[in-house]
Amino acid sequence: MATAEAAAEIVREIAAVGAADLAAAAEPLRADCLRLARKVSLLSHLVAEVADAGEGDAAAAAWVRELVRALEAARRFVALGRAPPPPPTAAGASHQEEETREIEIRSENDANCNDTDLQFKYVTWQLQAALANLPHRCFQISDEVQEEVDLVRAQLRREMEKKGALDVTVFAKVHDILVQIDNIGPQSQQPRQQREQSQMEKFSKDHMELQNVVLLVSEISGLSKSDMTKITSELIDGLENVGTPDSPKPANVDNQTSDEAKSSSEEAKKPDSIAIPEDFRCPISLELMRDPVIVSTGQTYERAFIQRWIDCGNRTCPKTQQKLQNLTLTPNYVLRSLIMQWCEEKGVEPPSRSKSEGSSIEVGGNRLAIEALVRNLSSSSLDERKSAAAEIRSLAKKSTDNRILLAESSAIPALVKLLSSKDLKTQEHAVTALLNLSIYDQNKELIVVAGAIVPIIQVLRMGSMEARENAAAAIFSLSLIDDNKIMIGSTPGAIEALVELLQSGNPRGKKDAATALFNLCIYQANKVRAVRAGILVPLIRMLQDSSRNGAIDEALTILSVLVSHHECKTAISKAHAIPFLIDLLRSGQARNKENAAAILLALCKKDAENLACIGRLGAQIPLTELAKTGTDRAKRKATSLLEHLSKLQVL
Repeated sequence: MATAEAAAEIVREIAAVGAADLAAAAEPLRADCLRLARKVSLLSHLVAEVADAGEGDAAAAAWVRELVRALEAARRFVALGRAPPPPPTAAGASHQEEETREIEIRSENDANCNDTDLQFKYVTWQLQAALANLPHRCFQISDEVQEEVDLVRAQLRREMEKKGALDVTVFAKVHDILVQIDNIGPQSQQPRQQREQSQMEKFSKDHMELQNVVLLVSEISGLSKSDMTKITSELIDGLENVGTPDSPKPANVDNQTSDEAKSSSEEAKKPDSIAIPEDFRCPISLELMRDPVIVSTGQTYERAFIQRWIDCGNRTCPKTQQKLQNLTLTPNYVLRSLIMQWCEEKGVEPPSRSKSEGSSIEVGGNRLAIEALVRNLSSSSLDERKSAAAEIRSLAKKSTDNRILLAESSAIPALVKLLSSKDLKTQEHAVTALLNLSIYDQNKELIVVAGAIVPIIQVLRMGSMEARENAAAAIFSLSLIDDNKIMIGSTPGAIEALVELLQSGNPRGKKDAATALFNLCIYQANKVRAVRAGILVPLIRMLQDSSRNGAIDEALTILSVLVSHHECKTAISKAHAIPFLIDLLRSGQARNKENAAAILLALCKKDAENLACIGRLGAQIPLTELAKTGTDRAKRKATSLLEHLSKLQVL
């Protein structure tokens, strides 16, 4: 029976897999296994908390079985990467035999690559689905662990997107039958063996591709051959029931509404039987290109698909596997013209570009003007570079369309290069332009992928005051994506530079730094980094600063996040924050009193020394007043503190 202990054991086994264990695996299997092992290792705290919570009710037990199934599939996939390499050609073999063997190995590797890609998609889909169904009411999952689960889910979703379209219908069917088998248990298949064999022969020719998908998914799920036959048969029956006998639907088509059916019938009128020239197809989607662009290797792709590839963190050309020297996407106007001409000749509806599909937006002359500006960012003239950066800064501030168009014109990599400019004004324009571009969420990942974090931190440390302010604001904007919180926090000097600005910047700079630090410290590991970087010194000073509106509020907000970590809690106590917090209980604004009470309660929980300290400092009187007149949250915190104090006095 699947248990949380079994899940924990599988997680430990997968997490122990390192690069050396996968040395014999070919790419991309090796990279897929390593990434999967890293993601699974992040679930160790989750399975520990699930195990501590006990078996619980039926819903909890069912979910644990679901998780174990997903982890077992992940373990089987990682095992593929640990398999020994094929034996070398026997000594004494002729040159022709060696060449023949090499060709066979290459062909076999290509086939295996396609197979493992599909299996990897299923494993990530199954694990992401299991985590999505986590029944929170059954387990007492801490906020820190939930943060890790959300992070793993986001990473798994990106892995699925990176691998292309999913065979969700097949995946879901295999998953449902797996659940049935798990619930019913293995049954004798011998009486049905002959019938299933003939059934396999009957549909193997017409449904070979579907049968292969089922075979690969079933293998990674640990199913028997008879179970594979059952799944294939049931899946084909299900697909044929929603289609017509003569033309079964492909595996990734869901049931359609009447409107969708009408749309499909209209599409069927198109002469899609005409063979599309290979050069007109996107190498990623294999569809007719509507907005072809050229990457640095000279290959052409559909803009939306290559942009998605780059957004997922890939820095290689999908077709050639060569490293992309830059992320510039150059419109292939010649090829687009040829595609339009071919469509006219063949009577095919020409492809149109649309914002909703993630491709470029037609804005006429603005596109040409923006592309000219982007080219000027790389000009040999400093004045041209500075002027272009200033203009792009202004354009990026004005509208979402401009932000999208500037990103599509490859302004981001060029602006990142200008962050290292020795001219402080150019540097300021560049970092502010990136800040404005990051307002559009999809640009956040592009900015990080372009390698902007380290140079932004350099500007934060060494730039002009306005550039430092905008660099802090840019870090805040980028850190709204959870993965970026981790990346920025772990970048050497990042949190230290923000703490320095918080301590010595002007009022606006301090505010930008405080906002960025608060957001970064939502992630547990960054709380410790901030305390070790000396954040408590300026925070304690801010608690006493009545001259700047909002300074006390900002300090309390950050402290309320830090105090949830044990090491930070100890550091706050040692920094002598308690007397200032009690002063705020007496004379602060309503919101400040509320936050001060919440921080004091966190400091005093399971800490008799801190509790005695607030007693000696006369906290009872302002707490009693707050329990009567404060906000609802303030009343709860004050009442709880008073109860702790009364218990201490009894002892």
